[in-house]
Amino acid sequence: MKDNLKQIISVMPSTPGVYQYFNSDGKIIYVGKAKNLKRRVSSYFNKVHDSAKTNILVSNIADIKYICVNTEADALLLENNLIKKYQPRYNILLKDGKTYPWLCITKEPFPRVFKTRNVVRGADYFGPYPSSWTLDLLLELIRELYPIRTCKHPLTEQGIASHKYDVCLQYHIKNCLAPCVGRQSQEEYAKFIDEIREIAKGRSHIITDYLMQQMQQLASEYKFEEAQKIKEKYDLIVKYQSKTVITTTSDNDIDVFGYDEDEGSAYINILRIAGGSVVQGFTIEYKKTLDEPKEEILALAIVELRERFKSISREIIVPFMPDIELDKVNFIIPQKGDKKKLLDLSTQNVKQYRVDKYKQSEKLNPEQRQVRLMKDIQERLYLDKLPQHIECFDNSNISGSDAVAACVVYKMAKPSKKDYRKYIIKTVVGPDDYASMAEVVYRRYSRMIDEGTPLPDLILTDGGKGQMEVVRRVVEDQLGLNIAIAGLAKNDKHHTSEVLVGFPPRSIGLKPTDTLFKFLAGIQDEVHRFAITFHRDKRSKSQTRSELDNIAGVGEKTKNLLLKHFKSVKRISLASETELSEIVGKSKASVIYTHFHPKMEP
Repeated sequence: MKDNLKQIISVMPSTPGVYQYFNSDGKIIYVGKAKNLKRRVSSYFNKVHDSAKTNILVSNIADIKYICVNTEADALLLENNLIKKYQPRYNILLKDGKTYPWLCITKEPFPRVFKTRNVVRGADYFGPYPSSWTLDLLLELIRELYPIRTCKHPLTEQGIASHKYDVCLQYHIKNCLAPCVGRQSQEEYAKFIDEIREIAKGRSHIITDYLMQQMQQLASEYKFEEAQKIKEKYDLIVKYQSKTVITTTSDNDIDVFGYDEDEGSAYINILRIAGGSVVQGFTIEYKKTLDEPKEEILALAIVELRERFKSISREIIVPFMPDIELDKVNFIIPQKGDKKKLLDLSTQNVKQYRVDKYKQSEKLNPEQRQVRLMKDIQERLYLDKLPQHIECFDNSNISGSDAVAACVVYKMAKPSKKDYRKYIIKTVVGPDDYASMAEVVYRRYSRMIDEGTPLPDLILTDGGKGQMEVVRRVVEDQLGLNIAIAGLAKNDKHHTSEVLVGFPPRSIGLKPTDTLFKFLAGIQDEVHRFAITFHRDKRSKSQTRSELDNIAGVGEKTKNLLLKHFKSVKRISLASETELSEIVGKSKASVIYTHFHPKMEP
């Protein structure tokens, strides 16, 4: 450790705070928070870290600065702000390129309500909404419930009093009460805006309860027409709730966080519960750089999302405990009940976000899907290296006759048909699939060794434990090769049912709906198709062989001409040499006639 760094660490306080690492150019390369600044910063320099990235980070630290705060929550909030401002190289970075829509309520004597993607000072914002459809639905409800203005006039008391404005079409079609000309008071308009705020906050039940009381009161006074108008408003709000929210048994405001991750990113979803209903859902992505623990990432996301949504919920549902303590906030890891269902819903949303991201990325770069698939195979089948080259074998015969085998080859998770191979079984008599598999595998890889051809990373067998053991004996015991082997076992309906790895073989528990299962089953279907097609071709040829095939100089063309004219081999054998010559010429006619009428030895 450099002397200047030792000096800085020696005087650091043991209090909560945020530390910043600078490189030799004076640029911030990492920002972190800590419950104990001195202990946390010291830990970077006291050992060699498992992560290579962390070791590189430490080697590039030239200076350290820190900021003390009162609580861990304050430290996390400050860390979040500094990361967003400086985007240090070694920090996880928020991937938030998409601009989501917000509901904006301006701060004017007669506020305007509209959709926007630009958040600026001087107005109240509700959101962001995950889709424009959801916000458009809310705005439609607001327009139907409340006749508020849509114009952009800067309405003031002086302007209204001086008759600066005129009524527009919206007034005439009863979508606005014309506050611009003084036909609606500021107090009445403000009441509309207050109710809109409650609906935007997800507390629409407050409005429905109030409307229900009004409706009952008017009905008791026999004011049925007025009560009907209130009922129409009530029905609109209930209809909106049914389209946009999921109700729960809790009336408390709750934040629910779902978590998912892959090799390079972490994904966090928030569901906001207000008044017993799910009112908002939002997912963000963090790019990992130093193999940060999920507890730290979740803590960072909680602060970011609660700040973004201006949430003050005292109850937070999480899949695991985050690395954070918030004042007067209770973290819950539910095991069952409504809260567990909410957590499952949030988790479902974050997983779907990740899947959708993959699909979008793969459309732009199809090779990404192949790489991801190979990484999945490597991980799920416990392979030492990426399976860029996969081969699969299958046998085909009928009671041992016309026995053949086939090998299909996949490179970079795509079929390489130029490398497909067909085999006629030479050494096996009768229907012995194990012996046939052993012969073909030996022929395949002994030849590849002799020719110096690159060997596969993974061998798949169309069969279960028995076929796997046969392949292992040939590959490992006879040829001395180290190639991973997996089996594709079928059920009694001849459908792929499980994937087997290891010796003794064990199932890896893939579901039929799993992408990897579908891929491997597709390879099995392909090798079966290739083998059975070859077998049918061979059987067809064997069944169509005739005595003509034994005559030297008679090829396929000549044979077809003769059969077309004479209709059968028997008629050809009975034909005269003159009749034959009319079809195939004198030379071939003589050969054919002599074959069927050999001269008797004297």
